[in-house]
Amino acid sequence: MQLVDREVVHSGTVTLGTTASSSGGFDLVDGGRGGHKTYDLNGGTSGTGALFHDADDTWGDGTAANRQTAAVDAAYGAAVTWDFYKSAFNRNGIAGDGRAAYSRVHYGNAYVNAFWDDTCFCMTYGDGQGNVKPLTSLDVAGHEMSHGLTAATAGLKYSRESGGLNEATSDIFGTSVEFFANNSSDVGDYLIGEKIDINGNGTPLRYMDKPSKDGKSADYWSRNVGRLDVHYSSGVANHFFYLLSEGSGAKTVNGVSYNSPTYDGSTVTGIGRAKADQIWYRALSTYFTSSTDYAGARTGTLKAASDLYGAGSAEYNAVAAAWKAVNVN
Repeated sequence: MQLVDREVVHSGTVTLGTTASSSGGFDLVDGGRGGHKTYDLNGGTSGTGALFHDADDTWGDGTAANRQTAAVDAAYGAAVTWDFYKSAFNRNGIAGDGRAAYSRVHYGNAYVNAFWDDTCFCMTYGDGQGNVKPLTSLDVAGHEMSHGLTAATAGLKYSRESGGLNEATSDIFGTSVEFFANNSSDVGDYLIGEKIDINGNGTPLRYMDKPSKDGKSADYWSRNVGRLDVHYSSGVANHFFYLLSEGSGAKTVNGVSYNSPTYDGSTVTGIGRAKADQIWYRALSTYFTSSTDYAGARTGTLKAASDLYGAGSAEYNAVAAAWKAVNVN
């Protein structure tokens, strides 16, 4: 495996794993992380396409016009997600079995989306509006690959409240991947998709501190939450995770200002993102099932907090307070 610094669209210059090819040159294969491979679909929508290869191990130039640049973004996102799972949870890959997924870039024509597919155990990225805004940002990579984590653990159904929890899990760990990377070109924040400009006006897709800022997501639980699109019902759990990590009220993190409200006007004191990650992961991997709803998520995270930090601990009490603050009692 070679470790090389290469330019990417969203993340500046990054360290990347590549592998010398037996026929000469280098392939975009990360031998240090399960052999993750990155392929060029070249506008196709099926198959794997062509494995990225380069003669001199110089990849991309930081512009979307260079076909390798989005590939380097995707490979970097996969690497950081792998490293985050290992560091935070001692998990060896998405499925925990040391097997790498693979990534496909340049899907379709001006495709404004990215997605995880369990059937191929792979990650796919479109090039966005006009084929100049690839959806290969770090939090998008962490988000989509975390759908694979959910599938390998709780298997949350992608509908109603369990679907909202599925989407929120990907937002939670996609956010944590971004913080973990500690990349000055894409600093950690509680904004989802802020780099890809999918709305066309520079705004993020979602906001974890106050999800309703996107105009569609729910800040708090109600009996109608399960009827929302799962990307919007996820707001309740996203808000819970932000409150558990950072607490309520006004706060600035990495230069981004937040002001998180609570349903009942209560004040929530955060326990830090690292502990919140541990609680969510243990609940996901131990207590959540395919049909877990918000009430079940509250029960599962309280059990997880008790396992990790003790019943009645500050962490346990913070979990209860954060759920109460999003109207899950």
